Amino acid sequence: MNIAFLASEVAPFAKSGGLADVSAALPAYLGRRGHDVRLFMPLYSTLNIPAETELVPVEYLHHLPVALGPHVHHFSVFTGKLPGSEVDVYFIGCPALYDRDRLYTGDWDDHLRFSFLTQAALKCCQHMGWAPDIVHCNDWHTALGPLYLKSTVAWDRGIFGNARSVLTIHNIAYQGWFSAETIGNLGLDGWAHMLHQEDLARGMVNFMRNGLMWADAITTVSRTYAKEIQTEAYGNGLEGLLRQRSSRVVGIVNGVDYSIWSPEVDPRLPRNYGVDDVEEGKAECRRYLLEQLKLPTEPEAPVLGIVSRLTAQKGFELIREGLGQALRYLNVKLAVLGSGEAGLEEYFLGLERQFPTKVCFYRGYSDELAHLIEAGSDLFIMPSRFEPCGLNQMYSLKYGTVPIVRKTGGLADTVQLFDRRTGEGNGIVFEHYDQAGFTWALRTALELYQDQEAWATMRRNGMLADYSWDRQGAEYEKLYGLLTR
Repeated sequence: MNIAFLASEVAPFAKSGGLADVSAALPAYLGRRGHDVRLFMPLYSTLNIPAETELVPVEYLHHLPVALGPHVHHFSVFTGKLPGSEVDVYFIGCPALYDRDRLYTGDWDDHLRFSFLTQAALKCCQHMGWAPDIVHCNDWHTALGPLYLKSTVAWDRGIFGNARSVLTIHNIAYQGWFSAETIGNLGLDGWAHMLHQEDLARGMVNFMRNGLMWADAITTVSRTYAKEIQTEAYGNGLEGLLRQRSSRVVGIVNGVDYSIWSPEVDPRLPRNYGVDDVEEGKAECRRYLLEQLKLPTEPEAPVLGIVSRLTAQKGFELIREGLGQALRYLNVKLAVLGSGEAGLEEYFLGLERQFPTKVCFYRGYSDELAHLIEAGSDLFIMPSRFEPCGLNQMYSLKYGTVPIVRKTGGLADTVQLFDRRTGEGNGIVFEHYDQAGFTWALRTALELYQDQEAWATMRRNGMLADYSWDRQGAEYEKLYGLLTR
């Protein structure tokens, strides 16, 4: 199949979250399977270009115009290979829109920046003479793609006559709300009747809602999240539309790139290990992690790990009571990597000041430290209020680090509560979003840590789980096949 894949961020070139990882790994998988995948993203001035990647100008995609109402912007395209694959990435260059110090600026012209990306990608297909079978759009930034296919470019039957659209929701909390006055700037002047009319009556345009209305298939990043977003509690106002289109909604758990996230091959670890030597491997990684964080390695103690954006979504309000009790009365240590809301940063800084021999908080992000925390921790904490998919719990399973999670979204799909009687399960799961739930989960985990046989079984179950893209990507292939047959 010919697959046009549109995304606002792609690792390693530009990344703010899990969207970038998926937008690299899924096209790479599809490319390995023999599909013609062409990946479109902005040529940000802040791009991270790996040494092995050469960007080459595409001569016939130079200085092409896109009219957005009174605004006419021109773009030129550079191309390079997605690292570790033969997939071509097409970088849409338009300095007026993409020369910013951040990917997402919140500036007045965000609607232009990303509707332009979507329209420029479709124009590239036309100038290439390349007819996509699938146009796969991601989150609000490219969510107008399904609408454009049925409006502004529908006349070009030779290129788009057989194209089917897929819109993936990575996080429904972000929808792309703009004033209805922007319609002219979106190139949709003649197609306002195809937009959501109630939003227009309120003077607004919602990129995500309009994409969901017209997409041939809607996917999201876990089976449980696909159900949750059809409820008032999780749908952020789009639940009614999603229920109406429920036959088109599919949940597919994100995959993990085990060439990057596996303790057997991870170059950042002081020692690699697998299922058969996990005890020795994790012991060495634990010592090394504590040394790097300048925490004492003796007496030996279970290490709790956190790698996260520090936001309300992540549920850290739940951990205060249980974590405080554990640090105060038990022999445990805590390694935290993250940044975000000032109140949460101050909370972890406060723990570090209160328990200087037990807690280290690294404010910011370090890829090396993220890998070390996964390998050197015994337990990984993810008490999310909601979690569309989550990747760290799957990394943790592979590294033999038992996840403590709340039963929501992708966490519910990938972590099962361990049952001592049957030996089934791979982590600790609590259901209710309250401090008592997390306190129970942490206490249960630390009790299991003392039972060497049960702990080894639970850890082994997690390490043997397969959440690779070879498995998850096949679900997308199946969906594409259903759409195009």
